[in-house]
Amino acid sequence: MAGSPGTREHAATVRILYVAGSGRSGSTLLGRMLGQTGGCTSVGELVRIWKRGAQRRVACSCGEPFRRCPLWAAVGEAAFGGWDTLDARELVALQRSVDRARYVPFMLLPAAGRGYRQRLSRYTDVLRRLYTAVADVTGADVVVDVSKRASTLFLLTRVPGVDLRVVHLVRDSRGVAYSWTKSVAKPEATGPARYVGRFHPGVTAVRYLLDNLAVWLGAVIGVPTVFLRYEDLVAAPRDELSRLLRFAGARSDELEFLARGAVQLAASHSVGGNPRRSEQGQVLLDRDDEWRTRLPRRHRLLVTAVTLPLLGAYGYLTRRGER
Repeated sequence: MAGSPGTREHAATVRILYVAGSGRSGSTLLGRMLGQTGGCTSVGELVRIWKRGAQRRVACSCGEPFRRCPLWAAVGEAAFGGWDTLDARELVALQRSVDRARYVPFMLLPAAGRGYRQRLSRYTDVLRRLYTAVADVTGADVVVDVSKRASTLFLLTRVPGVDLRVVHLVRDSRGVAYSWTKSVAKPEATGPARYVGRFHPGVTAVRYLLDNLAVWLGAVIGVPTVFLRYEDLVAAPRDELSRLLRFAGARSDELEFLARGAVQLAASHSVGGNPRRSEQGQVLLDRDDEWRTRLPRRHRLLVTAVTLPLLGAYGYLTRRGER
């Protein structure tokens, strides 16, 4: 929930609350919850807007086709004079040419080649216009983006006119690994590609390590960052959301959608995220510790060994972490 469309006072700076970390850590739920607070609007995984929205025209989480969704139609008009003025394929290619893990050193160091600098300048200008339009159309003071991708985090530090703040969201690595072994259907897809890809727990463990270390690097270089465990969010949602909102500089007095052990989700406007991004109504807040009984012992030991330093740093090897 944010201000009424068009009510945001024009400002040169757009404040972005970027949720970073590893997939299957609860970012979709966190984004939905933040998006229902005063002053914030959540756009889901905005990193997917060019391929899923502008190119494939996948439905918005509100149920409308992307270009017919009132919010996204207004955003496209405000940012670019309409989505039809853009070459979606070209933007997908441009994004791939600047926003990948291999390019992070070029984002941080001044030694990038001229060609990359030109592509980066062009793409960051596109992002500036997009985020500004989202804020202006929704009237929000804070745009919540749950893309999680570490390279996008560093890319956003190069976007002019952006006040970037990061939520480093983590979940027990063994729960993350188990989640990636399950078959999860995409509500908008049919045929062989109707399921989200699955990964071996060993692969997930390595990705978990790299993803979270990259977010830590962002904090080291000075990106304002706040740490949040998914398990703490579902145990004390009011306290944790209030803490995040204070960090973001947003109002924290509109949390009436929270109930004991549950959250009441309204319709949202997301172009990417967990297949449950379209869910509405009451949703139970659950730690989802199914991995404790369903993840094979050999996989549990493997994931624990690979991610042991982070499990310790995040408190998952203490009694508090096991609560």
